[in-house]
Amino acid sequence: MGNSLINQPVLVLNQSYEPLAICRARRAIVLVMQGKAEIVENGLGYVRTIGNMIELPSVIRLSQLIRRPHRERKMSRYEIFNRDKYTCQYCGQKSRHLTLDHVIPRYRGGQHTWENVVTACVECNRRKAGRTPKEAGMKLIRPPLPPNGSPLFVIPYHYLTQRNEWQKYLYQ
Repeated sequence: MGNSLINQPVLVLNQSYEPLAICRARRAIVLVMQGKAEIVENGLGYVRTIGNMIELPSVIRLSQLIRRPHRERKMSRYEIFNRDKYTCQYCGQKSRHLTLDHVIPRYRGGQHTWENVVTACVECNRRKAGRTPKEAGMKLIRPPLPPNGSPLFVIPYHYLTQRNEWQKYLYQ
């Protein structure tokens, strides 16, 4: 039981409360014990050692500001699935078994860009085939856009559904 708790993900915030990374609870405890971070949220419980009980943090904040250059997000399958929240953009089905679909097919001049690639379930992708959504009689749930938010940090979507206490730090 304690071993699974010590491996739980912990949100790491910069000194300015900006999301910086995700680490394991074990690493977060070490940072707190060394005085390099403070516990902001305790959502995981406690671990008993020989001498005492240690809080397992869910969110920690670093005591010193870490400067990072802002980089533009690279377009990848993972980033597109994350942007679309693992949801088919045609039928709204949430799944881990998804494909990428070019709204305007590539053979018709459609580009491989944030604005032309969406997440689609296999069934919708087959139904649309090499046509535009209008020609296939399908409608996009929302238009594809580059991901919003800070370009230096992306929280995997599946963590957002597991960790409600992270929400207030991610959407400021």
